[in-house]
Amino acid sequence: MKTVQIDPITRLEGHGRIDIFLDDDGHVENAYLRIPELRGFEQFCVGRPVEEMPRITTRICGVCPEAHHMASAKACDAVYHVDPPETAVLLRRLLYNVFYVADHTVHFYILSGPDFVVGPDAPVSQRNIFGLIDKVGVETGKKVIGARRRAQELIKLLGGKSVHQVTSLPGGVTRGLSEEERAQAEEVCVELVEFAKFTVQILDDVVLKNQAYLEMITSDTFRHETHYMGLVDEQNRPDYYDGKVRLVDTRGKQIARFAPADYLQHVAEHVEPWSYLKLPYLRARGWHGLVDGDASGVYRAAPLGRINVAEGMSTPLAQQQYELMMETLGGPPVHLTLAYHWARVIELLNAAESALALTRDPRITGDELREVPSATPDEGVGIVEAPRGTLIHHYVTDSNGILQKVNLIVGTTNNNAAMNLSIAKASRELVEQHGKLTDGVLNRIEMAFRAYDPCMGCATHALPGRAPLDVRLHDSKRGEIDRRVRD
Repeated sequence: MKTVQIDPITRLEGHGRIDIFLDDDGHVENAYLRIPELRGFEQFCVGRPVEEMPRITTRICGVCPEAHHMASAKACDAVYHVDPPETAVLLRRLLYNVFYVADHTVHFYILSGPDFVVGPDAPVSQRNIFGLIDKVGVETGKKVIGARRRAQELIKLLGGKSVHQVTSLPGGVTRGLSEEERAQAEEVCVELVEFAKFTVQILDDVVLKNQAYLEMITSDTFRHETHYMGLVDEQNRPDYYDGKVRLVDTRGKQIARFAPADYLQHVAEHVEPWSYLKLPYLRARGWHGLVDGDASGVYRAAPLGRINVAEGMSTPLAQQQYELMMETLGGPPVHLTLAYHWARVIELLNAAESALALTRDPRITGDELREVPSATPDEGVGIVEAPRGTLIHHYVTDSNGILQKVNLIVGTTNNNAAMNLSIAKASRELVEQHGKLTDGVLNRIEMAFRAYDPCMGCATHALPGRAPLDVRLHDSKRGEIDRRVRD
């Protein structure tokens, strides 16, 4: 019987645990990411007026309330069969792109950054934001905090609140931008573009120029051939707010390109008794379990998914980085899980450039902010790209607009099957390579799911402000041989 030291999963939002199973010879048979708490959010929305949803659903998660706010507002637009005016759409887009910059900043610098800046084998006490600042310097820390603060100030201006936004509603938005506010927004977005360029340089200096990191990123340990999902515009470039959902297969060939209302024709949901988090899959491929490959129904979303379904980026600096990533990593598609981090930085740059362009669009200070709904409400689907993946809100109401059915497929849920694949493969290969679960090995296993930027807040809620964790190691008879718990 081995003594295995297991540290808690860290640097994610929410509540989960990992179970690792060993065979009779001590090899890893399988490993699972388990979400043991029930959300129930869809059910307690039933019976409420649908127009309340853009305010209610922001409470699902304090990490990305903007994503739920926008998906919900778009679903309400569809329920009422109303198209918001041009200025309202531009204002929603500006809010959403600024949010992308703020959100990706948190993950790159605070959640994933310590793995590369401090190092995956560094002591636990150093793998955090403080260890990162100690390595890169206080001035860099100030840049990160300053960019995040400026972005949140602009989000508050556009969304009414910096968290739990309130300005989008069926048919448009509640407030516009004055010329003075537009000029202030432009100033902030100029700063955000410069910060995004700085982040690209950090990635290049710290990660891409480090041969050991490149070898880890491109290793088979962190590689899966899956299908991919993401919203695209008419030129098949990523569109975080609107567009068609594009699916490509393991070779990058288009499987489907469909309107949000048709998602149920292409996506189905599977459940397992060991988790409350659903396992979506491609309906045409079917559910074949937690396996990858072209015959599997497993797909990936979020930054790598969006990059892989794209045929380029919508802004010049992001396009340069897109081309460099594909040339360096042999895409499209790129099947390397740790490449999520590079894709995330490309999106941060793309969102900052897009936000700046929006502040310079003269239509954004227009007066037409809302088309008041007049049609009888019935059913609608709203889809946006949350930073963590394609986010689907589907509402069905009665003729009075009272919700009869609500279905949500959140970004992290779209990646649930893939995260389990990544954890299992990393566990097998890293234990085989090192012979035991050292602290460094455990952190590299965490890196296999941390790359997805999982946010369990959409599936569970933890009052203590930190994620409780229960990690267990089982033998081939399913007997528990080791356990580490963080309450």
